[in-house]
Amino acid sequence: MKDATGPWRVGGAVSRGAPAGLAGGRTPPSIPNVPTPHTDTTEPISPTHRRTSRLPRRAVIGAASGVAAAGVLTPAVFAVTGGSDDGAPEAAPAAGADDSGPTERFATTRTEDTSGVTEAAVDFPLTYVGLRLPAGGDAAIRFTDADEGWQNLDRTADCGSANEGATLVAARGASRFELRLPDDARDVAGLAVDTEHGAQRARSVPGSPQRMRGTRYLSRAEWGADESLRFDENGEPIGELTYYPAQVVTVHHTATTNDYTDAAAEIRAIYTFHIQTNGWTDIGYHFLIDREGHIYEGHYTGDDGIPAHDAEGDVITATHVGGMNSGNVGIALLGNLVEQPPTDAARESLVTLIAVLSRFHGLDPRGETRFVNPVSGAERDVSVVSGHQDWMETECPGAVMYAELDAVREAAAEAAGLR
Repeated sequence: MKDATGPWRVGGAVSRGAPAGLAGGRTPPSIPNVPTPHTDTTEPISPTHRRTSRLPRRAVIGAASGVAAAGVLTPAVFAVTGGSDDGAPEAAPAAGADDSGPTERFATTRTEDTSGVTEAAVDFPLTYVGLRLPAGGDAAIRFTDADEGWQNLDRTADCGSANEGATLVAARGASRFELRLPDDARDVAGLAVDTEHGAQRARSVPGSPQRMRGTRYLSRAEWGADESLRFDENGEPIGELTYYPAQVVTVHHTATTNDYTDAAAEIRAIYTFHIQTNGWTDIGYHFLIDREGHIYEGHYTGDDGIPAHDAEGDVITATHVGGMNSGNVGIALLGNLVEQPPTDAARESLVTLIAVLSRFHGLDPRGETRFVNPVSGAERDVSVVSGHQDWMETECPGAVMYAELDAVREAAAEAAGLR
């Protein structure tokens, strides 16, 4: 993957900037019977440990306008921001350093709650319709103003299929849709999402390229994360940040469209859906990778500037493998990889990212391990680098991607310098 300087253009759009909030000041809809993503108990077990952080909205939003200070981790293979990729250690910005850069613009995210209805019309063009459907039975959707037929909702392919059939359906600018559901379907949650056509909102983004050892990444500010979604009406975080030592890496696909034109808008749609429909506290993944090989920071981790980690090198608990999230790093490739392989660029970035994580955490990507949930004590024998379907009933990361995991493991081990 080339390491060009300056803004990256993702899917034809400069990948910097952010929406300022939900249109019309909407608050997240009330979703009935939202499944709990973490089945862990509240107290960690020995020998691992937990650190938590609950930053007020004002502190987080303020920090998001630039890159916060961070110390160099040990081993120094995961340094962030600036510098070259020549193999020498890199230091993050010194405390108090100002790395704020240009103001960039992205479309404001607009949403409308469509829960409990089988027909809906909204007054803006849609990027996606997010649905959470009960298990069992056939379901389909059609966009009545797009002259398209019924699309069957194959929920087994979806990364969120274990979460009561949560799925995102590409709308491609349509504004009216109809659902065909089993007769006994109840508590259908729906969210109409537009991340491409709303009013342009400005946000300051980092002025220098963001780096992890061996590769660049796009920060949350650069893909346009609306940080206000992570807070309640009183300005308090809707969830605490919890960190544990990394034990494994899990590969996903997002099960969204492969013909997207703006990867950052795709990620904003996933982020909004994960919070407003799934009832999670943030986007479920630690990292995402688009078809051009660009790596994106996922779950918010605090103000230390280290993606997916705290300043001590522990991993934020995200929401990508139900009940087995703590100490489990989730990487999602954008698109649907059931029948289509990842692009060469996406595969290369996946290998590089796994190699970086493996070196930092002392993992062998070719190995097997007994994962022990540091919170609940639940155990699972898995590959150090696994697919989502190794953890639960789902087709994620897609049949074609899953078949490539052995080659990815070997390539990552070689890139990490393992013999």
